[in-house]
Amino acid sequence: MNNVLGFPILSLIIFLPLIGAIPIMLLVPKHKFELIRWLSAITTFVTFLVSLILIINFDTTTHQMQFVERHSWIPSIGVQYFLGIDGISILLILLTTMITFIAVLSSWHAIEERLKEFHVSILILEVGMLGAFMALDFIFFYVFWEVMLVPMYFIIGIWGGPRKLYSAIKFFLYTLMGSVFMLIAILALFFVYHHYTGVYTFDILKYMELNFPYNVQWWVFLAFFLGFAVKVPMFPFHTWLPDAHVEAPTAGSVILAGILLKMGTYGFVRFSLTITPDAAQAFVPFIVTLSLIAIIYAGLVCLAQKDMKKLIAYSSVSHMGFITLGTFTFNPQGIEGALLQMINHGLSSAALFLIVGLIYERRHTRMISEFGGLAKIMPVYAVLFAVAIMSSIGLPGLNGFIGEFLVLLGTFKVSYVWALLAATGIVIGAAYSLWLYQRVMFGKLENPENMHLSDLNLREKWTLIPLVILMFWIGLYPKPFLNTMHASVNNIVQRVNPGYTPGLESFKVEAREIPSVGELPAGHIPIDGPGIPVATVQQQGH
Repeated sequence: MNNVLGFPILSLIIFLPLIGAIPIMLLVPKHKFELIRWLSAITTFVTFLVSLILIINFDTTTHQMQFVERHSWIPSIGVQYFLGIDGISILLILLTTMITFIAVLSSWHAIEERLKEFHVSILILEVGMLGAFMALDFIFFYVFWEVMLVPMYFIIGIWGGPRKLYSAIKFFLYTLMGSVFMLIAILALFFVYHHYTGVYTFDILKYMELNFPYNVQWWVFLAFFLGFAVKVPMFPFHTWLPDAHVEAPTAGSVILAGILLKMGTYGFVRFSLTITPDAAQAFVPFIVTLSLIAIIYAGLVCLAQKDMKKLIAYSSVSHMGFITLGTFTFNPQGIEGALLQMINHGLSSAALFLIVGLIYERRHTRMISEFGGLAKIMPVYAVLFAVAIMSSIGLPGLNGFIGEFLVLLGTFKVSYVWALLAATGIVIGAAYSLWLYQRVMFGKLENPENMHLSDLNLREKWTLIPLVILMFWIGLYPKPFLNTMHASVNNIVQRVNPGYTPGLESFKVEAREIPSVGELPAGHIPIDGPGIPVATVQQQGH
């Protein structure tokens, strides 16, 4: 399916925020605060509505790219304007358009200075996020990847807290470092592909069709890993995240946790597993070790936090560890669980940061010790806070349970030890989450500054209610979400784990030989030198 009714729907969705940003930049006076807010809200809401056309017309039975748009851009080096989506990206696109709209609503009265520049930054950031999820040309992808970096730097650095400049620079340097390594990987693929085929191209789908030499795969995977691991962020590249979250305004934290962190895990699924499958298998023990450390270590760090926002930031590191763990199980349950958990974490973390932002607007503090007994005077706030906390914990009936269950199921098929260690992270998560809720919501209402706090108004309720509805929908009926990604996930599993056969019960890790020259089937690039043993996940039947 190339388009909808002959219209380039993907281009429209990407550039609608830019279309909305232009009149705000050029035509609206700076003092017209309400007009700026309404233009930004309408633009992001229309973008969300148009993105729903994708899911309505999406074919869940195929892994092929849909709504494809392809035009020559720089033909001398094979760069194309190439867009398309599949079951891996479509849910992330819908999450992006919804979360961005909610972020705009959440900043309605929170941002009062340089309002025009703030909303323009949000809209340009949305362009970069949507383009990265849709791009099928590596240079095009890299451009959108870098576009995301600049507005988020300004959002943290201009509208952030007391240490905003330190946090913004740290965020910028970390992610820029990762981007440089990713660019090196892209250029390596470009030159190696030309060496063996004589064709200059940055077409991502072309790279997926061939098996590159193992030594090339190893270095490319490593470079991709450095780029994506910083973005996730994985341990030990996570230190920029708590600073960025704590200092960013609420809207910035919502977008950062809800969408930007998913760029790293999306990169692993889209590129690392499909373009460098043999190297991905070799790196499994390394990735799993870092993931398990993140799950347990970040959870323990949460127990020691005094700032609500920093606690939620560290919990994101732990939850993202589940996603990387599921991704590298190389079976449908693990990868589908990881993809669904990307959506789940986007919903729960966005809700939690909104909740912290709402109380911060009233009290101008995030210290847990400053609160207690808020459920008595803010009952609606308490209920929505409870749902978000239970979603983050993974309570059955809410979305977090489905994602974590699938990840643990896929992990157990590979190693019950890995699954047991990961499960301890769920217990730790329940401990710090419930302790946070108990200290803030229950107990005696003793602080006189909390006595007259107002409950949520209508706008504030509607920033949280859509997220709560989706939490229950995914938790009670996840089938539509899983069906959307199933065909694409199966295709990725077949690519990274050729021995996989649907329906078999257990897995084992074995070594196999990467064939040498003359042993490769047609369509594979030959490898110079002897075979290299690589760890691979294979299933054994009964």
